[in-house]
Amino acid sequence: MEYMFQTGFLGTRAPFFMDFVTIIVTLLPLLIVGAIFLAKKGAIKFHIASQLFLFIFSLLIVGYFEYGVRVGGGFEDFAKESSLSKKFLFEFLLLHIAISIITVFLWAKTIIEAMKRYRAGSLPGKASDSHRKIARMATVGIFLTSLSGLMVYLFLFLF
Repeated sequence: MEYMFQTGFLGTRAPFFMDFVTIIVTLLPLLIVGAIFLAKKGAIKFHIASQLFLFIFSLLIVGYFEYGVRVGGGFEDFAKESSLSKKFLFEFLLLHIAISIITVFLWAKTIIEAMKRYRAGSLPGKASDSHRKIARMATVGIFLTSLSGLMVYLFLFLF
């Protein structure tokens, strides 16, 4: 797993694993929009499969990221070379983590409730409006998680 800590490919001082995770996190909102588009086109089974895949894949990527951070020295090591204050970096990181945690639970709740309603035959159908409402909140959370994650990367490795 030494490759994880070699210089990344985005031209910053970040290690490979940070570049890799940042690319995936940045692309996630686009993939989510694609999955939503499937539902709008009536491809419900593909929508379900893509949402489940993206959720599970995202959890695996978070695990990969957490492993890299822990083995790579932690936040303190990554923050050393930033020109921004550690206080600002830490507070922004806490905001990002809070958004991320809320989003994961909201996304999981959206999937679990949707699967129950789909199996019960009320989705698509009479439960569609409530599903869209919670799904919009989860989607906003995914966009905010992606944006704040990208900003953490830039703050740590570019500034």
